[in-house]
Amino acid sequence: MLLMLTTLLIHLTWAEEPLCRPLGRPDKPLLEKNGDIIIGGIFTIHSSTTGVKPTFRIMPEALKCKSIILREIQFAQTMIFAIEEINNDKEIIPGVSLGYKIYDVCSNIHLSIKATMALTNGAEDGLINEKSCTRPSTVYTIIGQTSSSPTIAISTTVGPFRIPVISHLASCACLSNRHEFPSFFRTVPSDYYQSRALVQLVKYFGWTWVGTIRSDDDYGNSGISTFLQVAQKEGICVEYLEAFTRNDPREKVLKVIDVIRLSTAKVIVAFLPQGEMVILLQEMVQQNITGYQWVGSESWITAKNLATEDGYKILGGSVGFAIMNAMIPGLKEFLLRLHPLEDPTSTFVKEFWETVFNCTFYSQETKNVSNACTGYESLRDVTNSYTDVSELRISNNVYKAIYAVAHSLHNLLSCKDKEVCKNMTKIEPWEVLHNIKKVNFTTKNRDNVYFDENGDPVARYELVNWQHNKEGKIEFVTVGQYDASLPEGKQFSMNNVKIVWTAEMTTVPKSVCSENCSPGTRKGIRKGKPICCFDCIPCAEGEISHTIDTTECIKCPLDYWSNSERTQCILKDIEFLSYGEIMGILMAIFSLSGACLTAATALIFFHYRNTPIVKANNSELSFLLLFSLLLSFLCSLIFIGEPSNWSCVLRHTAFGISFVLCISCVLGKTIVVLVAFRATIPGSNIMKWFGPAQQRLCVSAFTLIQVLICSVWLILFPPFPNKNTKYYKDRIILECDLGSTTAFYTVLGYIGFLSIVCFILAFLGRKLPDNFNEAKYITFSMLIFCAVWITFIPAYISSPGKYTVAVEIFAILASSFGLFFCIFAPKCYIILIKPDRNTKKHLMGKLPS
Repeated sequence: MLLMLTTLLIHLTWAEEPLCRPLGRPDKPLLEKNGDIIIGGIFTIHSSTTGVKPTFRIMPEALKCKSIILREIQFAQTMIFAIEEINNDKEIIPGVSLGYKIYDVCSNIHLSIKATMALTNGAEDGLINEKSCTRPSTVYTIIGQTSSSPTIAISTTVGPFRIPVISHLASCACLSNRHEFPSFFRTVPSDYYQSRALVQLVKYFGWTWVGTIRSDDDYGNSGISTFLQVAQKEGICVEYLEAFTRNDPREKVLKVIDVIRLSTAKVIVAFLPQGEMVILLQEMVQQNITGYQWVGSESWITAKNLATEDGYKILGGSVGFAIMNAMIPGLKEFLLRLHPLEDPTSTFVKEFWETVFNCTFYSQETKNVSNACTGYESLRDVTNSYTDVSELRISNNVYKAIYAVAHSLHNLLSCKDKEVCKNMTKIEPWEVLHNIKKVNFTTKNRDNVYFDENGDPVARYELVNWQHNKEGKIEFVTVGQYDASLPEGKQFSMNNVKIVWTAEMTTVPKSVCSENCSPGTRKGIRKGKPICCFDCIPCAEGEISHTIDTTECIKCPLDYWSNSERTQCILKDIEFLSYGEIMGILMAIFSLSGACLTAATALIFFHYRNTPIVKANNSELSFLLLFSLLLSFLCSLIFIGEPSNWSCVLRHTAFGISFVLCISCVLGKTIVVLVAFRATIPGSNIMKWFGPAQQRLCVSAFTLIQVLICSVWLILFPPFPNKNTKYYKDRIILECDLGSTTAFYTVLGYIGFLSIVCFILAFLGRKLPDNFNEAKYITFSMLIFCAVWITFIPAYISSPGKYTVAVEIFAILASSFGLFFCIFAPKCYIILIKPDRNTKKHLMGKLPS
């Protein structure tokens, strides 16, 4: 029974309350005006909020807002101005009056959502409907917000209801996502373009080493994220990435200051809303952090409240992209009309007045104050971010947003082509949304307004520079433009205007991790460092670089070599043993000297041909030996000079054949000596088997073998001129390639074989009785010959370039001179100096020597 009574009591209690009642305190608009169609506005009139931490036991206290932001009041007043201007215009939605409800959300996302719900539900009285929680929206469009994060919250809230949201400053590229934000539009360009424009700006001035500071919200995170992606492709490196919000403790901001102070980057890209920039600038001024080149985003680069003399010490010379400036006729006078006497009940207007004139209105609590507000103060006497209309960049966006709504309503309510006129009492937000997508109009200041498929306008920026004018006042001078509608490569352009840099510098400041690598060097990336931090490594030998900051050196072609600076390829020096150098001259002199001595000896022998010493041991072989020695001396001349096809063919074949001819003659003379002494033995007839005919045949046979070897060599693998680049990298050795190493060593081996045979035979006959035993001299000559050629082989193999040829010439000359002096010098001595010994009796040993 008790349970039934309790249940009945609960039902009776519910029956007394409305069916649908919003929780929490109802919020009323800061500014409002009735009209046929209401446009909502959400602005950050106050900077931030203060509140008590909730205990979850009692209803939390209402959030209290801090100081007024005069610039935001100008935005709100611009919205009201545009609405009144449209209401007075008979060409746009005639017969329809626009009203407005403007909320102050104090830069708080929760208050932004709450204001959005209030605009949508119209629940200022706290009741929605006694019978249903469903009702039409009271506003058809919401203008706002100034920041991206609150705007995301607003758009997410009303997107499912297709209520249009038009922002004048929410530039986060993420808001272009039509799937997540189907009803969002904006009159400010997307940061998708601004971030790219900032990269082009940094690249244009050659800054490859920068620091970045961003707000830790959607605006800063999205903007810097795009900046980093594009900067990386352009070879721009970021030394540090710092982030904070205006609600962070002071220690967080001081940490950012410390990072800046300890960094090496001299350029700072600040992607910050104006509120965060104010906080950062205050700390920078307090700690006197100067000398940095600032690159700013559109949110703060033209903020008048930052452009103070103290602020200029830090931010002087700053460059950044700003929204296109504009003039709004009549706005100045409208702004100056704001006065407490116009609306005595408005606490907002009183607070605004007290903030502007630093006074206090009379009340019981403030009756003793000295600076009381009289109401006779004039806004014309002050210049601040509210009254200043020289920089209406953002206010113009608010102005365009209101006109975009008006034109969409005009198209919706107009009767064209016999269409049924739309009843304004039956307008749905989605219909307004549909028409906003199609608006395309030109404002009074000739600004064309339309939206692309993502709800974005055409991205156009002015590049501004903080400078002092002639009067010493700070102004924002336009020094360039960025227009995303132009073809790539022509989007960014500079005006012919002088730029002032930080600390009043007239030259572009440098901000690089490493200086440019000059031609002749390449970049070597430092391990663990960004690509902008590198060492300049000289190009290796044979490689060059002729541009700055190249990552790889270019190899020179085979016939070229790098100069000492490694900046260009030059033809390699050609090396060969020439007649123009000392070594070649000396070799030629020795060769000709040997040839002359041989020729002179031949003449002497011819003159004394009938003397015993010439006739002894077959004079025919002596003359043939002198002829072969003459050839040996002269063939060394073929080794000197630039190699050619004919010289390469003649070099080793002429040398091989002439030396075999020479050794064959010596061998023949040796055999003659041995046979001659054998012939003196009684009963021996050996001389008839080795007479002059046999000697000639022997020499011819030995020589013919060498001729055959050389012929096979020349037919199958002929020597040829070759450019040798293996021994030296910086020069080319012109040499004769052997064609066949086997053939070359076969020629040498055959010469060596004959020399050894000759040496053995001469050694055996060295003690034969005779005052002039030629075998002894042949032994010495063969000993010299063999010693020379045994040492020649390792020297030949190990000697590089022209020294290989020099060793070969030296071996030819040394062995030739050895044969000549050992065999013919003693005979010439007797013929010319001791003619008394040139007798048969003396040669036969019958007279004492």
